[in-house]
Amino acid sequence: MTRYYLLIPNVEAEWQAKTDAEKDALFAVHEKFAALLAERGHTVLKGYGAALAVPSTAVTVRSSGITDGPYTESAEHLAGLYVVESEDRDDLAECCRLLATVESAIEIRAKD
Repeated sequence: MTRYYLLIPNVEAEWQAKTDAEKDALFAVHEKFAALLAERGHTVLKGYGAALAVPSTAVTVRSSGITDGPYTESAEHLAGLYVVESEDRDDLAECCRLLATVESAIEIRAKD
């Protein structure tokens, strides 16, 4: 079984502009996604599906010191992730198409 990391990028300003109803609808799709994964034999590792706090709340640690804020100066940031074990990456990618209806993209990376 291969472990995959599903990385979900987002733009903080776009997230902040969503209404509560829009956010609720997006989270409902994530619930459908989790159910689809289980139905098709993929396993989301317990405790490894998470929305992350917005980048402005981040702290970045480097050898030169500690600073507030994200590590990059970019519009997109990592908004959430899932850690999934699967034997079928292609089917996992098909399942991710559901999330892509409400997220800008889903990046799938295998664990080395």
